[in-house]
Amino acid sequence: MAGIPVCGWKHENAARNQGALRIAGLDEVGRGPLFGPVVAAAVILRKGCRITGLTDSKMLSEKKRAGFACEIRATAVAWAIASVDVETIDRINIRRASLLAMRLAVEQLAQAPDFLLPDFLLIDGRDTIDWPCAQQAVIHGDAISLSIAAASVLAKVHRDRLLVELDGQFPGYGLASHKGYGCPEHLAALARLGPTPLHRKSFNPVAQSALQFPEL
Repeated sequence: MAGIPVCGWKHENAARNQGALRIAGLDEVGRGPLFGPVVAAAVILRKGCRITGLTDSKMLSEKKRAGFACEIRATAVAWAIASVDVETIDRINIRRASLLAMRLAVEQLAQAPDFLLPDFLLIDGRDTIDWPCAQQAVIHGDAISLSIAAASVLAKVHRDRLLVELDGQFPGYGLASHKGYGCPEHLAALARLGPTPLHRKSFNPVAQSALQFPEL
C-alpha cells in the first residue's frame, strides 16, 4: 500500500530558478458539497521552511490538520483565506466560483499593511486564475507542493469549522459530520426537510428537493 505522499519544494524551486521571490500556493475546498460556500486559501512560505509531515489536507486527520493550520499561520510569510457564497456559486457555476475564491485570497495577500504581492502562483488543479503574474497549475498539487498543501490545510480547517457553526443554525442535516457533501444522511435530510437558503440550488440533488418544497 502506498504511503501518504510527502510534499516538497520541486515546483517552488523551479519558480525561484525563473526569478520568482514571493511564491504563493493556492487551493480551494468545497467544490463538491451541496451546501455552503467554496473556500480558498493562499500561502507564501519562507524558502526552505520545515513543516514535517505536511501534505494534502484530505490525507490528514482533523487533529493533524488543526495542528498544521496553527503552524502554517505562525510561520508563513503571509496567508489569506477567502470564500464565495452560495448565491454566487449558483449564478456563475462552481468552477468559476472556485477560481474567484482563489483570486480573492491572492487579493488579500496584496493588501495593506504588508503589500505582499505574489510574483508566482502555484495552483492546485488544471486551471490558472485571473491575476497578473506567472502561474502554474499543478495536478494533485496539494500532495506534492508544500505551498499548495499549506493552502489546502488552511482552507479545509476554515471551511470545516464554519460548517460546524452552521450546523447549529440548520439542525437536522448533519452538517457538522459530512460538511455539506451529498452523503446518504444529507440526501435523506433534504428529502425530509427540504433545502435551506445555503444549499446550492444549481446542484441537482438540491434542485430536485426544491421541487418538493416550493414554499421554501
